[in-house]
Amino acid sequence: MRIRVAEIPEEGLRIEGPESFDHPFQDPTWVLADASLAVEKDGDAVFVHGSLAATVPQLCGRCLTGFDITVTPSIETRFVPSPTGRGDEQELGADDLETDVYDQGTLDLNALLETETSLALPMKPLCREECRGLCPVCGGNRNTTACACQERAPELRWEPLKVWAARQSR
Repeated sequence: MRIRVAEIPEEGLRIEGPESFDHPFQDPTWVLADASLAVEKDGDAVFVHGSLAATVPQLCGRCLTGFDITVTPSIETRFVPSPTGRGDEQELGADDLETDVYDQGTLDLNALLETETSLALPMKPLCREECRGLCPVCGGNRNTTACACQERAPELRWEPLKVWAARQSR
């Protein structure tokens, strides 16, 4: 959804529900479950705040099983016009970390939704907290199959390197 900044009314805009966005994400497997946004203008600056809920397919970081995760980030973003030309370098302040830019008087809310959803995803997704992962010997999923593999014997080819490392640490 693109909004022309000049067309934002003085009282602002309210955007409610996922049906307000045709294709909010580039990946069609991501699903926007809910959205509630307020868009307000103050001079050239545009403030977008609210919340969203999105369901995103993930792979477990331990057992590689696919599962869906629902994220519910809150949105507090300020947009300013894109600077024209390259000026002097400026140091960013703490308030600038929550600031984004819009180009040619148009605000792209789909990009905002995708960014906020991506940032809310876990760095190491887990299908469940007690996931046992994959067996390092046979590769079987320890959550579904009882694995009888013994731990691997240490690789003898690394033994000279271990001896050398022990001498270096003295």
